Amino acid sequence: MTEEEEDKQDPVAEAIKSVISELMEGVMDKVLIQAPFIKEEHHSAKPLYAALVPDEIFKGSHFERRFVTPFGGVWEKLAKVVATEAHGHCIMGHTINGTVGSESLRRIQEVLNKLEHKKKGEKKIKPDWNKELEYIQAGGGELIATSVVCDIFIDSDTTRKKYAFELKAPLPNSDQTKVSKEKIFKLLAMQPKKVDYAFYALPYNPYGKKEDYKWSVPFRWFNMHEDESVLIGDEFWELIGGKGTYHQFIKEVNLLGKDYKERIYKEYLGIEPPENFNEDVLK
Repeated sequence: MTEEEEDKQDPVAEAIKSVISELMEGVMDKVLIQAPFIKEEHHSAKPLYAALVPDEIFKGSHFERRFVTPFGGVWEKLAKVVATEAHGHCIMGHTINGTVGSESLRRIQEVLNKLEHKKKGEKKIKPDWNKELEYIQAGGGELIATSVVCDIFIDSDTTRKKYAFELKAPLPNSDQTKVSKEKIFKLLAMQPKKVDYAFYALPYNPYGKKEDYKWSVPFRWFNMHEDESVLIGDEFWELIGGKGTYHQFIKEVNLLGKDYKERIYKEYLGIEPPENFNEDVLK
């Protein structure tokens, strides 16, 4: 059996392909049929711009605006189809309702504030997931109704466990990361227990291996190299889809990327692709 035939029989590979293809076909239909770049309209609306800047630059930005919006939730969409194939049930934007002790809630804010604000004359506190979580869970107190919306929720038919994920882009900002850590703390402090595991996940690592990840921003909130609550790249995909999922993800994206890049050059920009047009790939 050829590699191509094997991929056709792999439901995870087909699920990944279907999500990206559907999104890209929607974008191509938008920029070629529904809302194409019309040079005459651009010249009429922005004559000064047209006089100073080649049309191709604005044609590129016209495409970008119609690409960014539908791809805004692509990580979640990909995770959902992959996890559904492997675990049976997966929901995007799922609300988890539970109760958390008042002292545990206070301790969550205490931990986050200490990570965010350094006391004068003291060294900045570094994140320590296990120590922080143990401290928070030991807080207890009067139970208070608490709701958390997680990006991805898996109720697994395979493991009989419940998993919650905060999914962020490979280079997240500080505010996003702080909010994610607070949500994960609340989930894991709920009494009775509502999830078995909760993770802060980056679906792709531009630096390669987890130990090489070096975007400094999230390190304020997590030890990105060692915290068991952090999943980066292959760790995330292997957990939600099984062994080999990350390889399939990378492979399918790059195969589709080659086809769509060529189409965009020829059909949208109206030019032949340069020789090195497919050098930028996911690894």
